[in-house]
Amino acid sequence: MDFEIREALPSDAEQILLNAKKCGGETDNLSYGKEGFSYTLEQEEEFLKNLLKSQNQILFVAEVDSKIVGTASYTTSNIKRLSHRGSIGLCVQKKFWNQGIATSFMEHLIKFGKEEAEAKIISLGVRSDNQVAIHLYKKFGFEKIGTFEGYYEIDNELIDVDYMNLKL
Repeated sequence: MDFEIREALPSDAEQILLNAKKCGGETDNLSYGKEGFSYTLEQEEEFLKNLLKSQNQILFVAEVDSKIVGTASYTTSNIKRLSHRGSIGLCVQKKFWNQGIATSFMEHLIKFGKEEAEAKIISLGVRSDNQVAIHLYKKFGFEKIGTFEGYYEIDNELIDVDYMNLKL
């Protein structure tokens, strides 16, 4: 299967919002469910326009046959004392798991963090029981730094999240 990873554009807003709903409805590994993001189409377009102007934040999309099937974000603070750290997150539609998209996203995110954002640390949060994702992150050198007990509440169950860092 061929896929392309590229920077998100404002014209992608509708597909990105639909992708979030699809991903959120397929797994409980994300901070949102089938409702996706609470942005309107106009808000998402504006958000993407602003991201294009940023030197230290980015949103990547994965496309298969011109359809967005995943997203990956790198965010950081504009506060000087926090700007050395970036945070990443990604989602890929279940149909496209184990196809190399998440690995490619990680490569793009880490490269952006090093070269563009000039980060010293990249952080992420992952469900403590999501062994597939934890394995991926460890493959890239991320190390667990702690656990936030009961970070999510899903269907009345408290879910722990591990925090992981990559020192660049």
